[in-house]
Amino acid sequence: MSKTVKSLLAIGILAAAGIASAQEQVINLYSARHYPTDEALYSGFTKATGIKVQRVDSDDAGIMARLKAEGSASPADVILLVDAARLYRGEVDGLFLPVRSKVLEDAIPANLRATPTADGGISWFGLSTRARVIVYNKARVNREDVDTYEELGAPKNKEKLCIRSGSHPYNLSLFGAVMEHMGEQKTEQWLKGMVDNMARWPKGGDTDQIKAVAAGECDIAVSNSYYLARLMRSDKPADKAVVEKVGVVFPNQQSWGTHLNIAGGAVARHTKHEANAIKFLEYLASPEAQNYFANANNEWPAAKGVVLENPALTAMTGGKPFKSETIPIGAVGANSTKVQQMLDRVGFR
Repeated sequence: MSKTVKSLLAIGILAAAGIASAQEQVINLYSARHYPTDEALYSGFTKATGIKVQRVDSDDAGIMARLKAEGSASPADVILLVDAARLYRGEVDGLFLPVRSKVLEDAIPANLRATPTADGGISWFGLSTRARVIVYNKARVNREDVDTYEELGAPKNKEKLCIRSGSHPYNLSLFGAVMEHMGEQKTEQWLKGMVDNMARWPKGGDTDQIKAVAAGECDIAVSNSYYLARLMRSDKPADKAVVEKVGVVFPNQQSWGTHLNIAGGAVARHTKHEANAIKFLEYLASPEAQNYFANANNEWPAAKGVVLENPALTAMTGGKPFKSETIPIGAVGANSTKVQQMLDRVGFR
């Protein structure tokens, strides 16, 4: 056999292998969701479609750094992140592939997804939401004194506030939303007021803030709703004791509504399995998956028309819908750089 024939055969074999790889029923998922309950979601997708999910776990920043380092050689097909600001940054950095999907566009409200590109593609979609609520000590605080975000920085709440780091994505997104409503100058004044009202310097996560309120270390705190829901659904006596001592407020019901942050998904810019990746996002927007986000991980569904069945989330709102803000999540993410500069100026650690 001549060298030319051998070379042609080798090229043919490589081409066939490339086609087989492209057609393989698999997606490579880079996920910042560290929730064991999500395993059932991935299993449900594989059962429904026959597409295997191969997962790499990291935090939001780690995933974005990895995507940038891998470039066009990245094996990633789907990206799941847990914060609006990071989703926006991934879009700006060109890490996501804008896609068209009627299923996703019909299911996910416009304010919970990226602004369409010129050709109508959408870079990312919110898949679940978490309300940024105010938790207070029922024995020491009047609910009416903490029923808006603005009151967190009011003099009447001097030395009462516990909160995690201002630079944490959950807080950056809240502060970015407040900036959309109040403007830059008033937001910076508000942040300075929050620094003045701190009972201690920021430390720990949201669950730590809730427990500090129950213990009397501070009187009010800010938390994502699902952290409180976990305590409410816990069978541990210590957790039950915490829940008994605290109340919860969904702020700004008489104005712009409670801030929602999102967990969301995108198709990776250099995906090798685009069709499968879109199918996976569509599955996560389905009623089955949306109910799982709510009932297994205490998140609010992002998709329209999903019936909430989580007893803790229902108890938080008294079984009634709450008013949530409707500003575009992408705008919230776009404010994060200015917010960080404000935090540095006012000494918010």
